[in-house]
Amino acid sequence: MSDSLINRDFYEAIVRFEEDEKSQEYYYKIMDSLTGKKDPDGKEETVRDRILKAYAVLFCEDTGVMPGQKAGVDDVADTADRLYIGSIGYDPGHWYRMKYHFPVIDDDNYDRFAALVIADLNAGPLRDAAVNDGDTLVVGEADPLHMTRKDRMEQKVKTVSIS
Repeated sequence: MSDSLINRDFYEAIVRFEEDEKSQEYYYKIMDSLTGKKDPDGKEETVRDRILKAYAVLFCEDTGVMPGQKAGVDDVADTADRLYIGSIGYDPGHWYRMKYHFPVIDDDNYDRFAALVIADLNAGPLRDAAVNDGDTLVVGEADPLHMTRKDRMEQKVKTVSIS
């Protein structure tokens, strides 16, 4: 993925997608850009393809996505509510999912949610929090809202940090 394309402007375009036509145009321009690589079928890879592959590797370990495959709508929807910022132990104030921008994840926006997460890791406030505060994006259990405190403390987590 071209890191020069996944920058703060791209992150801002995703966050402002619903309010601004220019943000939508910029988002689609970046997502449809070619990476210069080809997939196994010889098809030119887009930034969208690359983002969905990166999302699958980072967050879809238990959804059955094979390495090198793109996350699909169900993979993203099933993992979106499991992402939160901080450390082990669920804190609803640090739930990652952008409730106001993504009340539902479906065919129309799953790639935009994945792009938001990847852009945030690369150039958004999450990257700043990781670098400055040591916060990470944590992948928690499938239903953290219904976990007991003991369940939360004993959950298996995988952190993603910026090197």
